[in-house]
Amino acid sequence: MAVKAPALPSAGAPAATSVLQVAERLYAMAPEWVVFFREVLGVDGIVRRTFSDPDALLRFECSPQYARIREMLDSLRSRQRDQPSEREAQRVVTVRMPSSLHETLKAEAEQCRVSINTLCISKLMKLLDEQEHRDLTSGRAG
Repeated sequence: MAVKAPALPSAGAPAATSVLQVAERLYAMAPEWVVFFREVLGVDGIVRRTFSDPDALLRFECSPQYARIREMLDSLRSRQRDQPSEREAQRVVTVRMPSSLHETLKAEAEQCRVSINTLCISKLMKLLDEQEHRDLTSGRAG
């Protein structure tokens, strides 16, 4: 399925609502989660193109529209767990860690009934989201 990059919201509509509408249209096409992430939340996605000002982006990330977009992303990820993406090249990263940490991650992954890879990607995405929020907040204060 070819997925066309979402268009920017029209100038007359409230930006958060327009971005959500674009995300909902893309979500309705049931794309792979990585395609949804790239087109909506990625570096060149509609969210960052619409909210290029850090303060505006921070306000959007605290909105119910953003929460709904994250729910859609989580839903797509849970439907497509452990399925490699056909549209985006996969990269491999080797991480060295103490065996005790590996065993802890392995146990958590088993408890969640996901692969260690899926668990680590989820944790990285959450960490990146939280770090970005902190960076925007500290940048705003400074």
